[in-house]
Amino acid sequence: MTAYSQGHAASVLASQTWRTVANSAAHLAPHLEAGARVLDVGCGSGTITVDLARRVAPGEVVGVDIDDATLTKARAHAAGVDNVRFVTGDAYDLPDGPFDVVHVHQVLLHLTDPVAALREMLRVVRPGGLVAARECDYAAIALWPHDPRLDRWLAIYRGVAHAHGTEPDAGRRLLAWAHAAGAAHVTPSASIWSFATPDDRAWWGGQWAERIVASTIAERAVDGGFATRDELADIAEAWRTWAAHPDGWFSIPHGEVLIRRASDAT
Repeated sequence: MTAYSQGHAASVLASQTWRTVANSAAHLAPHLEAGARVLDVGCGSGTITVDLARRVAPGEVVGVDIDDATLTKARAHAAGVDNVRFVTGDAYDLPDGPFDVVHVHQVLLHLTDPVAALREMLRVVRPGGLVAARECDYAAIALWPHDPRLDRWLAIYRGVAHAHGTEPDAGRRLLAWAHAAGAAHVTPSASIWSFATPDDRAWWGGQWAERIVASTIAERAVDGGFATRDELADIAEAWRTWAAHPDGWFSIPHGEVLIRRASDAT
C-alpha cells in the first residue's frame, strides 16, 4: 500500500477516532448481519472496525493497516472486544478470505492505483458478498465564512495529492473505479459530513490547524514548493479563526458504493 498521504501525526489520528459506522458507513449498516466475517481495509485507529465487530458478533472482523504504531492504538481501543483482530497488511495484497464483507473508508484517495485495490477486495470477498467503499470529495467542500487563506489550504492539499499520484476528489470517481475494477453489480450513493456546532468547529478546525503545520501534508507542501512554513502557519491561524466564528460552516460530500460480487452461478 502506498504510504498514507496524510501521515500518522496525532492530529490525523484524532480525526480518525471520531469515525463510527453511523457517521462513516451508514450505507453499509443495513447489510451487516450477525455472524458475518468482515475485513476492514486501512482500519487506522480501529473505531469503525470495533463498531463493525459489535454489529456482526459473533462473526470475526479483521482490521488491516500498513502502520504498526497505529495498529497498537487500534488494539488498545478494541480491548474487551473478542471478535476483532488487527494485522499489518497492504491494500494491494490482502489476507485471503473469503470474507462476507470488505469495508474501506477514506483509503482509496490515498492510493496511486485505487482500481487495483478494489480488484484485490473483490478477490477476497466471497461470491455474493459485498465490498463497501466510501471516499470524500475535496473539490466539493462548502465552507463559510469565506477566507482566502482557506482557499489556499484546499489548493495546497489538492496540489500535494496530485503531485504524489493520488486523487483527493475520489468521491465522484468511486463508481467509475468500481466499474474499472470489473464490478457489474454496483449500488452508488452519497452522504455528507458537516461541522457547524461550536464543539464540532473547535474539533475540526483545531485538528486541521495542527495538521497543516505538523504532518506529512505539511512536509510535502514545503518540500514540493507548494507553500512556505510561514504560509502554512497563516493557514493554521485561519482554521482557528474559522473555528471561533459563530457562523462557521464546513461540509464535505462523500461518494459511496456497495459492490456485490457476482455469485459463481452468474
